[in-house]
Amino acid sequence: MGKLAIISDLHADINQLNEELYVMRDYLEKQHVTHLHFAGDVANKVGKALEIVHFFDQKIPTTFHWGNHEMADIQEQQNFEDFNDPHFLNFKTKELSESTVLLGVNGWYDYSFVPFADEKEYRRKKQVYWYDRFIERKGSDPEITDAICDRLKETLKSIPPTKNIILSTHFVPKEAFIIKHGEKYARWNQLNAFLGSKEFGAVLDEFPNIKEVVFGHTHHRFFEQKLHRTRYHCRPFGYYYEWFLTRSFILSNHLADTFNPLKARTLVKHYSQAFNEYKNNYLLNELQEGMVLLDY
Repeated sequence: MGKLAIISDLHADINQLNEELYVMRDYLEKQHVTHLHFAGDVANKVGKALEIVHFFDQKIPTTFHWGNHEMADIQEQQNFEDFNDPHFLNFKTKELSESTVLLGVNGWYDYSFVPFADEKEYRRKKQVYWYDRFIERKGSDPEITDAICDRLKETLKSIPPTKNIILSTHFVPKEAFIIKHGEKYARWNQLNAFLGSKEFGAVLDEFPNIKEVVFGHTHHRFFEQKLHRTRYHCRPFGYYYEWFLTRSFILSNHLADTFNPLKARTLVKHYSQAFNEYKNNYLLNELQEGMVLLDY
C-alpha cells in the first residue's frame, strides 16, 4: 500500500512560496505520501516549475505535467506534449503498485463548455483577455484537443484492462465541474470556453479501469463526484487571494464586510506582516483542502 498526493495550481511564484515549500514537503512526508504528482500550473516559468519538482523529489518521488501557465514559457512545439524530463508524465504511466498506475495528460480545451460557441469569436476573446494569449501552439484549440483525445485513447488502449488507472490532467474533463453563472454575472460564462473539453471526458468514459481522475485549472474546489464508474476530484490549491485562509483573515479581522478575491490582494498587501503570520499558522490547513490524497 502507498499514498499518492496530487496538487494542481500551486502557483509557487505568484503565491510567493519559498520557505513554505519546506513546511509543505515536511507535512507530506509526515502523511506518509509515497508519490507526489503536480497536475500543472506549478509556476509561470518552466525553470521554476522544474526547480520545485526537483525540490520535492529530493524527499518524495515526484512527477508532473504542464498546466497552461508553464505552457506560456514553452518555445518548441514538441515540448508541449513530449518534454524531455524523467519526471514529466504526459501520455506516460508511473507504476504505483502491481495493480495501479498513474497516467498524466496535460489536456486542453475546445470551447465545448460554451453552447454554440463560435470558434473565430472565441479565438478573438482569448487574445483579448485570457492568459493563454501568451501560448504559441500550432493548430486551433479544437484541432489540438482532437489530437490529444486521439492520443489519449491510444494510450489508454495500451494499458492492460486489469490495471487500475489514476489519471491526472490539468483541464476540466466534465461539465459537472463547470460553474454557470446567473444573469448578473453571465458574462463570466464565456471563460468556460477555455476550461476544458467534453470530448476528453467522453474518452475517459470508454475505459472502466479508470478509477480516479484528478484535475484543477478551475481555481474552485468541488466535492468529489462519481461519474460513469469513475471518481472525479477537483481541489486546486489556487492563488493566495482566493484561499480560505485569506477569506478568514479578512473577515475575522473585520477588514471588509464581505470577501471579494479581487479586492483581497490590496487588503493583504496593506496588512502584509499580519497576513504572513496568519498564513504561516494556517497554510497546512489550506494545503489539506487544496490537494487530493489517494491510497493505492
